[in-house]
Amino acid sequence: MDAADERRFREFVSARSPALMRLAFLLTGGDQYTAEDLVQTALAKAVVKWQRIDDPEAYVKQIMYRQQISWWRLAWRQRETTTASLPEGATADDTSGAELRLVLRHALARLTPRQRAVLVLRYAEDLPEETVARLLGCSVGTIRSTAHRALARLRVTAPELADFRLSASEVTS
Repeated sequence: MDAADERRFREFVSARSPALMRLAFLLTGGDQYTAEDLVQTALAKAVVKWQRIDDPEAYVKQIMYRQQISWWRLAWRQRETTTASLPEGATADDTSGAELRLVLRHALARLTPRQRAVLVLRYAEDLPEETVARLLGCSVGTIRSTAHRALARLRVTAPELADFRLSASEVTS
């Protein structure tokens, strides 16, 4: 790697690391350390082929998607994430955004890795079904049915999301 490519890589990493960390955080179900590992692994794989990459962000994101799927398939990578509970009696002030993120994080953690990946790619990354199917190596029908089942499962296992939406609409009206 020559000096110009190294400078280009360093600029990419400094500019895009926060966005890549947010994506990794969602893909890993909120596990900060695994998200950091995911970004680091993707960047390490990308630097090897840096001179031949046309669209660095798309390339790194695809590495992240595929690496996360590989980790899901390995049983020893499955870990339980422990978090503190919110204090009782919390009021609806400026913490509603943070509360929504916490509720969403816990709700996503209740899904299977494939369901979580489909929802993150479809709704957080706003990718079309065809792109999600290509990235995850399955058919568009599988993406649709997985998204449908994941949303149905969220409605059953995380009713607090519906409660949050109701209270948010009451605040805005």
